[in-house]
Amino acid sequence: MIKLDGAEEKAEAVRQFSFLDRTLFERRTLTLFGEIETDVAQRTTEKLLALAYASDDPITLYLGSPGGHVESGDTIFDMIRFIRPEVRIVGTGWVGSAATHIYLSVDRAQRFCLPNTRFLIHQPAGGMGGTASDVEIHAREILKTRARINRVIAEQTGQPLERIEKDTDRDYWMSAEESVEYGLVGRIITSIDQLA
Repeated sequence: MIKLDGAEEKAEAVRQFSFLDRTLFERRTLTLFGEIETDVAQRTTEKLLALAYASDDPITLYLGSPGGHVESGDTIFDMIRFIRPEVRIVGTGWVGSAATHIYLSVDRAQRFCLPNTRFLIHQPAGGMGGTASDVEIHAREILKTRARINRVIAEQTGQPLERIEKDTDRDYWMSAEESVEYGLVGRIITSIDQLA
């Protein structure tokens, strides 16, 4: 076994990263894992745009995230709807909160999940620090965001808005099978061949 020094290790890491990026790009595939925040939204948006400029062929996004910043999720949601290529989303692991919002950006027929995926919908949270007037402003914005996200969930699942409002009042967990029944997931898949 040959031991690499620090510079060689970095160079090897760059080669491997380039290989992964190139391979995924050539196969029109993106991955989005971890917390959704501004940097993740920027990188995902850049990759979506690059793939859209390269071709109108479908894009596949693998998504596994507990959620994160609502507006960062909105950025990705809007960009998926903005670009010309059709996007397919495959949920895996945990798809919660802002990640569920992103998951709902595509038509139900393009929403897939792996068998052990769990989904979470709930009301948005927000910091409430500051003066009494700041708290009031934050509360109003959270209520507007909650109403908007509830409407999206209702439209994309076919569930009545009243049910969505009740379900998102607290954490509402669903298995893959329950998510299909709810209208969140289009189809559970067990093989990449089922995307074709």
